[in-house]
Amino acid sequence: MKQLDDFYLNQKEPIKGIFLALKEIILKQDKDIRNVLKYGMPFFCYKEKMFCYLWIHKKLKQPYIGIVEGKHFDEVFLIQENRSRMKIFILDSKKDLPLEQIEMIIQKAINLYKTGIVKV
Repeated sequence: MKQLDDFYLNQKEPIKGIFLALKEIILKQDKDIRNVLKYGMPFFCYKEKMFCYLWIHKKLKQPYIGIVEGKHFDEVFLIQENRSRMKIFILDSKKDLPLEQIEMIIQKAINLYKTGIVKV
């Protein structure tokens, strides 16, 4: 757990605050969500299956939520770029977090696993 905690603590503001807020928002969406460190980044797992992660966009230098099964979603705020499976939700570090959109997309991602569209 120390490496995961260090990941958050080693980020510079405002990214650090955004990531810590996102962690809390995501974890409170379901009791079966766990936060783990994989590939050097914080991933969130639903019943041991990775469903989203946090990272910083290389070109835009903005934080984002990566949705592992993003290909199943049509929301205009999700961007595919050169990914075949994942889509990302880029957040503006100068604005308040769009809480309703974040909670909605996290719930949709979890529901993919709950409904069996994606196998747990």
